[in-house]
Amino acid sequence: MFYKDDRLALFIDGSNLYAAAKSLGFDIDYKLLRQEFERRGKLIRAYYYTALLENEDYSPIRPLVDWLHYNGFSMVTKPAREYTDALGRRKVKGNMDVELVVNAMELAPRLDHAVLFSGDGDFRPLVESLQRQGVRVSVVSTMRSQPPMIADELRRQADNFIELDALREVIGRPPREVTTPNPEA
Repeated sequence: MFYKDDRLALFIDGSNLYAAAKSLGFDIDYKLLRQEFERRGKLIRAYYYTALLENEDYSPIRPLVDWLHYNGFSMVTKPAREYTDALGRRKVKGNMDVELVVNAMELAPRLDHAVLFSGDGDFRPLVESLQRQGVRVSVVSTMRSQPPMIADELRRQADNFIELDALREVIGRPPREVTTPNPEA
């Protein structure tokens, strides 16, 4: 499905990809992910979308965002909004769908292949529009989680579905060894 001369772009829905990888029990190594798709074609752009809590002293995602920014990813972020739901639970809202769609539509005339890292069915109209413009679309998500993280309508619309679990050996971060202190040392 990939051709060496393809002009490729990656559109990574950060929270969706994180949730899919977590449901499969592994972490993504973004350096390996980028290298894998550079190998598959001419990588024009690798976008990563995430919402950030601005008022937190420390955000656990900040080191990843900084690393991605310094390592060739185009970061698209916006402040997440905190609110309290009707049951008094603290919730965070930070949907990045519109930003992803706008970037994909703007880049479409210069692409042969778009790779969408998301299982969100809301992206089906985007995939359909890109296809009408002559862009092939691969969607990376998982059917192997319970429930599956890929919306059926998105999987059916895509030219190619890539099972995230099948990429585990290529883009997964090796598990860290847990070291226990030696009581005899």
